[in-house]
Amino acid sequence: MQEVKRNILLNPGPSTTTDTVKYAQIVPDICPREKEFAGIMAPMRDDLVKIVHGDTKEYTSVLFCGSGTICIDITLNSLLDKGKKAMVVKNGSYSSRACEVLEYYGLPFIKVESPVDEALDVSLVEEALKKAAADGDEIGYIYMTHHETGTGLLNPIREVGALAHKYGAFFITDTTSSYAMIPINVYDDNIDFCMASAQKGIMGMTGLSYVVGRRDIIEKSKDFPTHSYYCNLYRQYAYFEETGEMNFTPPVQTIYAARQALKEYWEEGETAKWERHTRVMNALRKGIDELGLKEALPRDIQSGLVAAVRYPDDEKWDFEKIHDYCYERGFTIYPGKMQGRGTFRLCALGAIDEEDIRAFWKVFEDAMKDAGAAIPAVYKD
Repeated sequence: MQEVKRNILLNPGPSTTTDTVKYAQIVPDICPREKEFAGIMAPMRDDLVKIVHGDTKEYTSVLFCGSGTICIDITLNSLLDKGKKAMVVKNGSYSSRACEVLEYYGLPFIKVESPVDEALDVSLVEEALKKAAADGDEIGYIYMTHHETGTGLLNPIREVGALAHKYGAFFITDTTSSYAMIPINVYDDNIDFCMASAQKGIMGMTGLSYVVGRRDIIEKSKDFPTHSYYCNLYRQYAYFEETGEMNFTPPVQTIYAARQALKEYWEEGETAKWERHTRVMNALRKGIDELGLKEALPRDIQSGLVAAVRYPDDEKWDFEKIHDYCYERGFTIYPGKMQGRGTFRLCALGAIDEEDIRAFWKVFEDAMKDAGAAIPAVYKD
């Protein structure tokens, strides 16, 4: 097997992949309606449930062709029963996207807003639930992003999921950038539905996404109002259960890559994988500190997967120039998503380890010198 040029992606996805995952896409052409191909997806669906410690009799996974946002769309529009409202905890760019999806479908929802750079006060959610009950609003589900990659903020899914159940709702969490990285247990964390895409935690390729959720709720949703022909959870689930296949043409080569990525996930193991991501983040933070850079969030409320680094207050600082210098040498950094604040993100996902980060910081320091930016970095506060 010929080695492929290895780039270190420090963006929040897609992630750096192994050559074995890349080469898994090189397979004989096959019609995706053949039993041979359909047979790949059944064990894959079970594996995706097992990653979050679900019982496959109670939970299932439903595969879709698309980026991670398709799962936001699907869960929000498919799982709201008639006469009920959604509740969204909005404290970052991806929970804002969830609000936009609901607005596009014209679905009723209540926002619980919290600053993007502060830990969520869970009492705000309970206060909103109490107010909804007093107003006669029945909440169908609470939706919250687990890990807001725009900032690196980690949200308290276990506590909010418990509140959802206490008030008779179910809990949906967007785990796109935490699934298969931060250990998750659907029972301990009070999760009814979570989601991810193959290019993130399992370190596969883009184009395949999946919703993991409770079978009983999916089956009940057959009778919920429908809003989309393609992005409907029950429709895709029912077709899988009947045929073992996706309702519409699947991303064939991407699924072969995902099968290999899952094999490598189990070989590494949940604990060892999280320890590796932690090593990477520790190496990132070491370089941040040594160069005098500052982060937008306190570390004690971060996920341990993304650092949002503030632009220095330095007229010589030029993100594009520094990005291009690093990119030309095999390292990708990514702009932030904090409105009105200049940040860039360094992420600990993908098939990388601490030695890759040590090599990155040497290049990044050279990039700062080449741009003429001060070292250590200069900030006014």
